[in-house]
Amino acid sequence: MADETLFALLHMEMISHAQKSAGHDEEDQGKHLKILEGMGFRVGQGLIERLTKESPSFKDDLDVVKFICKDFWTIIFKKQIDNLRTNHQGTYVLQDNRFLLLTQLSCTKQYLEEAPKFLAYTCGLIKGGLSNVGISCTVSAEVPIMPTCKFQIMINRT
Repeated sequence: MADETLFALLHMEMISHAQKSAGHDEEDQGKHLKILEGMGFRVGQGLIERLTKESPSFKDDLDVVKFICKDFWTIIFKKQIDNLRTNHQGTYVLQDNRFLLLTQLSCTKQYLEEAPKFLAYTCGLIKGGLSNVGISCTVSAEVPIMPTCKFQIMINRT
C-alpha cells in the first residue's frame, strides 16, 4: 500500500514539474506530455531489461504483449491488466478498469479532460518496454470513464 501511494505521489509531482516547466500555450502543453512520455520510455526500457534477463525469448508480438499485461504491469501497478484485445494484425488494446494513477482523481468531467497528462508517462513505459525487446510501436491512451483506462498499442510494421 505504501509503495502505491509513494508512486502515485511521485507521479503527480512529475506531472506538476513538467507542466510548470512548459509554457501556457497548446504547443508547450504538448511538449510537457512528450517529456513525461520520454521519462516513462527510459524507465520502461530499464525495467523490461531487468525483468527479461533470465526469461526465455518471446515467440511473437502477442507473447510480448501478454508479458506486459501480466508481469510488467504487476511489477508497476500491483495488478494485471483486466482485459487484452487484439485484431491479430498488430493492434492491441489493454484495459485497466481501476488504473492506479486515475483512482485518486475525482470522476467529474473536469478531471476526465485532464486525464491525458496522467497517462503520458505510462504510455512511455509501455513503448519503452516494447522497444527494448525489438518492437517499434505507437502507444496511445483514452479514458472512457474514470478510472478505467485503455492503452492502444499499434505495432509499426516496416
